[in-house]
Amino acid sequence: MELKLEQGDYVPDGTGGFESLEGAQALLARVLFRLTARRGKFPFLPDMGSRLYLLGREKPSAREALAMQYVTEALAQEADLAVLGTELREDGTGAAVLTATLEWRGTPLAVQVDVTL
Repeated sequence: MELKLEQGDYVPDGTGGFESLEGAQALLARVLFRLTARRGKFPFLPDMGSRLYLLGREKPSAREALAMQYVTEALAQEADLAVLGTELREDGTGAAVLTATLEWRGTPLAVQVDVTL
C-alpha cells in the first residue's frame, strides 16, 4: 500500500487520514518516484532513483539506448515488473517526454515522465 501524492503533498481522504493506493496504482506511483528521483541523492538508499537527468550530457544518437538502460536500472528492484521498451520524444527546446512500456504480472502498463535535456 502506498499513500497517494499530488504535487508533492499527500492527498487527504476527508476523515483525518490520507488516500492510499493498491495494486497497479501503487506500483505506478513507485515507478514514477523511482524515475523522477535522482540516483545517489538518498544517502541510505544509493540505488534509489534514476540517472535520466544525465541524458542531456549525451549525444542525441545515444539517448534512446541510454534511456532504456537508465529506466531498467531504476526499476530493477520492483518485483514482477519488466521494462519492455522506452521512447524518448524530444521537442527541440531542451525538454523531452519519456514513455516507458512495462509489464507487471501479465498486465501491460505505460508511464510518461518529463526529462530535461
